[in-house]
Amino acid sequence: MPAAATGGLPGGECARRAVEAVWRIESARIVGALTRYTGDFALAEDVAQEALAEALVSWERDGRPASPVGWLLATARRRAIDAFRRASALDERYAALAGPLAEGEFSTGAAGAPQQPEDLPWDPDRVDDDVLALMFTACHPVLSPEARVALTLRVVGGLSSEEIARAFLVPVPTVQARITRAKKTVAAAHVPFELPPRQEWRDRLGAVLSVLYVIFTEGSTATAGEDLLRPDLAREAVRLARMLAALLPTEPEVHGQLALFELTAARFPARTGPDGEPVLLEDQDRRRWDRSAIRRGLAALGRAASLGRGQGRGLGPYGLQASIAACHAMAPSVAQTDWERIVLLYEALGRVAPSPVVELNRAVAVAMAEGPRQALALVDDLAVSGKLSGSHLLPGVRGELLTRLGRTTEARAELELAARLCRNTRERTVLLRKAAALDTDG
Repeated sequence: MPAAATGGLPGGECARRAVEAVWRIESARIVGALTRYTGDFALAEDVAQEALAEALVSWERDGRPASPVGWLLATARRRAIDAFRRASALDERYAALAGPLAEGEFSTGAAGAPQQPEDLPWDPDRVDDDVLALMFTACHPVLSPEARVALTLRVVGGLSSEEIARAFLVPVPTVQARITRAKKTVAAAHVPFELPPRQEWRDRLGAVLSVLYVIFTEGSTATAGEDLLRPDLAREAVRLARMLAALLPTEPEVHGQLALFELTAARFPARTGPDGEPVLLEDQDRRRWDRSAIRRGLAALGRAASLGRGQGRGLGPYGLQASIAACHAMAPSVAQTDWERIVLLYEALGRVAPSPVVELNRAVAVAMAEGPRQALALVDDLAVSGKLSGSHLLPGVRGELLTRLGRTTEARAELELAARLCRNTRERTVLLRKAAALDTDG
């Protein structure tokens, strides 16, 4: 491909970008279709990766094909056929799968070849089912939470092992091992590549939503490392949440989670300064908040609430968190935020999804609505319970409350403890700066 036709980019770089773009957008559809065709989840992902490697060479040499997805699928299916041949097994299945597949054709011979080169080699009515089945497979309860995250990002999100490792600050071999083990576990457990019965969706959907929540949370506030935010990771979670909402349009919590992601991500532009330093909520320039994301989030929240009412249910955990995010998004300032409503929402959240983090966040809201003394009593009870032992969150909040009460010596000790426990460099710097600013003579 001549450089003049690619904006001055070398052919190899142009091919790489084209392959990456197609894969990021269509990976779930490609792997889902291949899994349905081969009946082997691990094989489908492997041959899809082999097709990507082949595309980097072929597309640089011959240019991008008219149907990139069709090219990748045809190539991957030929690789799958080769694998069946090498295994010298499944003869009947191979015969049905392979057929007379000529070079460059999209059909295996099991059905007539498409008449138009741009036609996709799958049944359009089954595409959504393929992607949804892929999500349920990658997030199957038989897998550990870490494996579910890695496998979802790999086969549904289209991220490479290097990208996943960079996102979660773990070595690449660790991610690769998790993905390999996950594939073997799925195969050993004979997890079928199919949608579970609809009556089981709600229970199984929880695992999918949990994985997306972990991905987004890590992107919105990194647990460790040099950066407060990891926008690429958060954006990937938003993309997957939008995909899930399109596939399950009548599930309230799917829209509730999407609303939470959109409303939280809307504040990203104002959460860090020019050098990446954190900007506290009270200091953020709200004019920098993404108003389009806020509108999308409020629309998704409205959809979640409407569906919940129609099904005789209220908002679930994600919808309630989205409602809290909406209170912040609609407020002109911290002082004018409806903290009383946020307290009530956290109380409701604590009933449907109790956790020590929810209790701690409710205490923060109580401090804003009623004062630090009432909130400190709640935080002290939480500290006695030991539920957040080892986390920097509790001493960080306790230090803030003690500061507001004028108990600066105790506050400084709590903030310094929080800094020692915090693994994120940016957050740690903020905690140490607050501690240093206190007058210990008080």
